[in-house]
Order: sequence, then C-alpha cells, then structure tokens
Amino acid sequence: MRIDKFLSNLKYGTRKEIKALLRTHEVIVHQNRVIDPSFSIDPTTDLVLIDGEKVFYKEHIHLMIYKPVGYLSANHDTMHSVIISLVKEPFDRFDFSIAGRLDLDAEGLLILTTDGNFAHQIMHPKKHINKTYEVMLDKPFVHQNTLLKGIMIKDGYNEEYFAQAIEIKKDKEYVTIVIDEGKFHQVKRMFQAVGYEVLRLKRTRIGNLDIKDLKPGEYVEFERNELE
Repeated sequence: MRIDKFLSNLKYGTRKEIKALLRTHEVIVHQNRVIDPSFSIDPTTDLVLIDGEKVFYKEHIHLMIYKPVGYLSANHDTMHSVIISLVKEPFDRFDFSIAGRLDLDAEGLLILTTDGNFAHQIMHPKKHINKTYEVMLDKPFVHQNTLLKGIMIKDGYNEEYFAQAIEIKKDKEYVTIVIDEGKFHQVKRMFQAVGYEVLRLKRTRIGNLDIKDLKPGEYVEFERNELE
C-alpha cells in the first residue's frame, strides 16, 4: 500500500496533507526517512514512525463495548452522542462497523469491528448466535411459555415473522431473555405482543462475550474466535 494512502486511512490527513506531512515531519520506515508519497509499505509487517512515535496498525480490530443509555448505535449524528465517540487512542483512527445496534434508550453490549464481513455474520439470523437481554417490564411477567413457544411479530419492514425465546428467567425485578436472531426491536416487540411494555433493556451477552466486567462507556479488545 502507498504510504500516503496508509496514513490517510488512519486519519492523519488527506492525501494532499500527507504529502506535506512527509516533507515537514520525520516519517521513518526500515530506518530510512520517507518523503515520496508513493512509497510502498506492507501495513501488516512494516514499522512506521512519525517523529519517533510508532503508527499503530492492525488488519482487523474487534471491540466489545458497553453502550450507555443516551448514545446512538452510530458513527455520526448531529443531535445525539454516538457510540463511536467513546473509542479513544489508538483505536480512534480506525473505521468501525457496528454489530448489534441498540436503541437510544437501551444499554449494553455492542460489537465494533473493522471487519465488515464479521459484523454481518454476527447479526445474520441464519448464524443463530445467542443474544441475552435483561428487561424491566411495566408489570409482573406471566407469559413465559408463550414466548418460549414462539409468536408472530413484525420486523423493520412491517413483515411478519416467527420469533421465539430460547430461554427465559425471571426474578423480582428483571426478566432475562435469550434469542438467537436480533431483528429490529425484536425483544421489545415480543413483549409488546403479549401485553407488556419494556421500561428498560440491557443486552448482557452476544455468543460467548459477556459484558459483566465492563462499565457503561468502557470497551475491551477481543479475538474473533472468542465469540463462539
């Protein structure tokens, strides 16, 4: 990859700005200063230094992050804070896909990944990756068997589909529900279909990834094989 493209992809500037950066700053590759913007590097193996500072790069980065209430599951928005704004150095120079979006008023586990195919696989219904949610309802829950048997609800395109809980547990305050899809507003719509309003929703697990060690706004890197 050309070094100007490499540095531009990492948000060090536009191609034009990188050209100026190479002239005004000491960019080192293989212990030699690089001035030519067309200089070719292998991002996965070559060490690049700018004024003595190592340029951080990984081919794929996967983060599990605890989305707080009030943040959009988005990269950019003009009205609300977005989940991507919580990502700090050195990961903030990368473009992430968001797997497992949550509503503005919901919280819990999201996956951020630089691998778009991985993000798609996580949320594709045919992959049947379990997702666990804790919900607070407006009244005591007594329709456990109905959701375990499955019901018809509508998706984001207003098309009906069969939705079924894999597991449901109840305690005094919360209901924990496990599903293996995760379509548009699926959990809320499942409870609404049997007469309940979801007052609070928190996703705690996706596959084998668990949010228990994270606080709202915190994130940690993980390896792809840890999901399943």
